[in-house]
Amino acid sequence: MALATRTDRRPSTTRTLWDSSVGKKTVMAVSGLIMLLYLVVHMIGNLKIFFGSGEFNHYAHWLRTVGEPFMHYEWTLWLVRVVLVAAVVAHATSAYQLSRRDIRARPAKYVHKKARSSYATRTMRWGGIILALFIVWHVLDLTTGTAHPGGFQPGHPYQNVIDTFSTWYGNVVYIVAMLALGLHVQHGFWSAAQTLGVGSATRDRVLKTIANVLALLLTAGFIAVPVGVMTGVVS
Repeated sequence: MALATRTDRRPSTTRTLWDSSVGKKTVMAVSGLIMLLYLVVHMIGNLKIFFGSGEFNHYAHWLRTVGEPFMHYEWTLWLVRVVLVAAVVAHATSAYQLSRRDIRARPAKYVHKKARSSYATRTMRWGGIILALFIVWHVLDLTTGTAHPGGFQPGHPYQNVIDTFSTWYGNVVYIVAMLALGLHVQHGFWSAAQTLGVGSATRDRVLKTIANVLALLLTAGFIAVPVGVMTGVVS
């Protein structure tokens, strides 16, 4: 008589963690903080445009030579891009699956529609969609040049930025996206702190203040560039 064999396997710890809501929220928190760190650095780099074309173009070239001679030309930049893409995919996937899980958990609409959450909380999903579309446009505009409004010049980011923000739609798209980013960061930073166990009754006020300051600085810092072009400060 043949012995019965067990064909079922217990899921791995990683899979079990990923399948749980806590695991997905943790992935969202960590990936969100990675993107937040990038945004802070990216904003500081963008502000170099106010120091003239030479300074800004030199900074853009430096990004491609970071790590030389140990790293080849653009290797470090591509490594950063890969990490960012992984963070964006992980963040978006977790957000989508958590959203679907939330909808399945309460298929019936609430009888009372009184809003109890902040505006930033209620717009997180739409903000995420706006930012995802913006990233695609931003890459096609200033990285590949595919959607650039003028004659895209590789190696001349200063002029490319001026071309983009010399159009009304370039300014509208960018400013709307940065406002959505501010709301996203405002709620996302505090939410990530709660998920990672940093928050507490005594630290919530401090964390919310940090979230508000970060959101304000990032929004103002990014929007300063198109405003600088529109007002002629950057030309």
